[in-house]
Amino acid sequence: MLEEVERWLAGRSWSAADRPLDQLLAAKSRTGQTVSVVLPALDEEATVGTIVEIIRRDLMSAAAPLVDELVVVDSGSTDRTAEVAAAAGARVVHRDAILPRLATVPGKGEVLWRSLLATGGDIVCFVDADLREFSAAFVSGIVGPLLTDPEVQFVKAMYDRPLGEGAGGPKAGQGGRVTELVARPLLNLHWPQLAGFVQPLGGEYAARRSLLERLPFPVGYGVELGLLVDALHTVGLDALAQVDVGVRKHRHQDGQALGRMAAAIYRTAQLRLARGHLVRPRLTQFDRGEEGGFVPRTTDVDTEERPPMRGIPEYAERRAA
Repeated sequence: MLEEVERWLAGRSWSAADRPLDQLLAAKSRTGQTVSVVLPALDEEATVGTIVEIIRRDLMSAAAPLVDELVVVDSGSTDRTAEVAAAAGARVVHRDAILPRLATVPGKGEVLWRSLLATGGDIVCFVDADLREFSAAFVSGIVGPLLTDPEVQFVKAMYDRPLGEGAGGPKAGQGGRVTELVARPLLNLHWPQLAGFVQPLGGEYAARRSLLERLPFPVGYGVELGLLVDALHTVGLDALAQVDVGVRKHRHQDGQALGRMAAAIYRTAQLRLARGHLVRPRLTQFDRGEEGGFVPRTTDVDTEERPPMRGIPEYAERRAA
């Protein structure tokens, strides 16, 4: 590990407990910064309501007004995600209703990019909507450094990711398979300054709007790696940080979904390593056929990226209003 990264780990890695809520509220009052929380959601009716309720109860009350707005962006759910989120107290916006002149494409990054136009906070905090046993520390922990340290621009959550429920309980630290097999090797080899991030692909992170609006957003699974790499090049390592929020439990993807995720992440990295003419890649996977043998199934790998939001006329008009 680079000496620079060792220094960064010592000075830019914290625990959520390092900044108690009363300290964050005082900093927020003193600086006048506002906080938006965004939950990108697709068929998450089982978990989204509880997450919304906890954020509203613990971070949006009169006694603890840390979060100014809580928005669930529904990316085309076929279940009751939108209804459950609204009933729990979130403002629910459908992905297609944001910037309607521009046709939407599938993908988490598309939803996060559009959410910048649907929110107004100086600090934007993203939280995945499939988390179980959710704690408000996932939000307060990662917005804390942004509220208290003006030099910090981008904060990732770090946590244990248990995998499965074996005889001895969940296997601690064995979740995040794409992180260990794809993202971490890529970062260590090509962007060694980012080798200190424990969960580079985690879906819980917060950043200053002034930074996010300057970054391109990969529309699919590559959004987390893309934002992290681009943030490094835009504001430098010392402006990045991470906070330990404990344990993250969520729905795990099957092997083929992980393969598609890995391909998109690799492609996102490749785009940043060589910005030349690129052929749209495809990934072939195999399913067992009903009559025996294996049947190939080929899908496109996400390569499209949305431009920095500050170049979108509707966003500029909204910010100027």
